[in-house]
Amino acid sequence: MFIKNWKKEIYTIPNLLSLFRLVLIPVYASLYLSATEQYQYVLAGVILAVSCLTDMIDGKIARKFNMITSLGKILDPLADKLTQLTLTFCLSLKYPVLYPVLGLFIVKELFQLVLGIAFLRKGKMLPGALMAGKMCTTVLFISLIALVLLPNIDPLAVKLIAAVDTLFLGVSFVSYAMAYFGKNIKVQDIDSGTSH
Repeated sequence: MFIKNWKKEIYTIPNLLSLFRLVLIPVYASLYLSATEQYQYVLAGVILAVSCLTDMIDGKIARKFNMITSLGKILDPLADKLTQLTLTFCLSLKYPVLYPVLGLFIVKELFQLVLGIAFLRKGKMLPGALMAGKMCTTVLFISLIALVLLPNIDPLAVKLIAAVDTLFLGVSFVSYAMAYFGKNIKVQDIDSGTSH
């Protein structure tokens, strides 16, 4: 879709923050994968924390100062998902027990992407992120950043984190499936804003 007034769409503080988060992805991935000293892991964790912080404030800025744009509705979740995907992938290389988490994350996101596109073509969409999805994102970020900052963490703790992340991903997956196909469907017509 061609975006009219693309300069206005791009040059807003929330969109620039989302672009900044995208730029940070190869930075912390490179830092983490090449880290050998504790300070390098800490630096990678700090960069991730900065990314999370910008994620928290860009939406608030967009709403408070009426800077919500069509581009922003794409960039913000894109930056979130690519950050989570890259982080989970990098950590899985060090902790193979996280491969199921990575696999479930990919399946869940592909499921949401395919259904999102299919319903958009029908003029329908979910009104926003579900609470289960927001909680899942929060848990993932906190637990995965902890793994970055604690390279010598006990293997049992890693297994526990993997189990918790898998649980939250599973609940989120089911919640979105129910939102699309359950008894209380949350999909709405884009124009009228009414549930269908």
